Amino acid sequence: MGSVSVVIPCYRYGHFLADCVRSVLDEQPGVDVRVLIIDDASPDDSAEKAHALAAADPRIEVRVHATNMRHIATYNEGLLEWADGDYCVLLSADDRLTPGALVRAVALLDAHPDVGFVYGHPLTFQDGEDLPEARGADWRTGQWAVRPGMWWLRRRFRAAQGCITSPEVVMRTSVQKRIGGYDPALPHSGDIEMWMRAAAVSDVGHIRGADQAYYRRHGANMSAVDFGGQLDDLRQRRAAFESVLVKCGDDLPDREAWAAEMRRKIARQALRRAVRAYDKGLTGTVPVDELTAFAADCWPEYRRLPEYAGLRVRRAVGVRTMPYLRPLVLSAAVNRGREWMWWQSWRRRGW
Repeated sequence: MGSVSVVIPCYRYGHFLADCVRSVLDEQPGVDVRVLIIDDASPDDSAEKAHALAAADPRIEVRVHATNMRHIATYNEGLLEWADGDYCVLLSADDRLTPGALVRAVALLDAHPDVGFVYGHPLTFQDGEDLPEARGADWRTGQWAVRPGMWWLRRRFRAAQGCITSPEVVMRTSVQKRIGGYDPALPHSGDIEMWMRAAAVSDVGHIRGADQAYYRRHGANMSAVDFGGQLDDLRQRRAAFESVLVKCGDDLPDREAWAAEMRRKIARQALRRAVRAYDKGLTGTVPVDELTAFAADCWPEYRRLPEYAGLRVRRAVGVRTMPYLRPLVLSAAVNRGREWMWWQSWRRRGW
């Protein structure tokens, strides 16, 4: 089996390190694994805990930053400067792999040289709670799917969002070096942007029938999006897709159509978030006007989108009344949809 370089960035997550490292070194039988823990100048005892782990296992190396370099620089240091195995993994110190995750991913990558990266299903759990039971699968049964990179990339543009959490990804190191690392201009969406760039130059593997990683939820998660951060989330996501269009546009079969579909989809998502703010009585927290303006910037014909019609109804009803009338509005929308389907059926039959 191929070798794996695992980069574990750490900032104030020293109390998670032992569990994270154990999932990499003790639960992946038959895989040649090396680990680099990079402590990004944590103000606590994270560096000391990392050194203690390294002292007990020669497969572990530790780097400690004298000053805080932030997450993107730390990621790229490990992936682009240190990783030299056949495959590489970026695993946050607060996450962990499932038993056999690397075994399954490496088997797929070994069997399919054109695959640039592999991902699978992650399990999410709340910090302090027991780990949910992970599904396992024998790598020899070949329970995986391999998709052409452009096919996978097209689906991402159609959905205008990613389908990967992060800890479940195993990248071919040669592909990682070819495409480069995380883009510093995308501090909150650099992961999906990088994976899309990888899909532009290689095929994509997907593990089936098994869970590949554990994603831990806690108050300090970098990816947590509160109500006020919903607009920033959409902006960063759009920026990730726009970046791929610039960097890989010459390789895309129909760049303009892909771009238009993505922008229209993100406009609809922005309006949908504005609609939900009315439904849940959160217009004082969710930036509804800014979301609407963002939708307009993404898709100039945003007023013709169905979500905008729903937003107009909610504005007419009012902030205070809407949460109480929401069932009636939804029922009316469903009935209108049924009437439209009946009318189309009637026209097709020529009645």
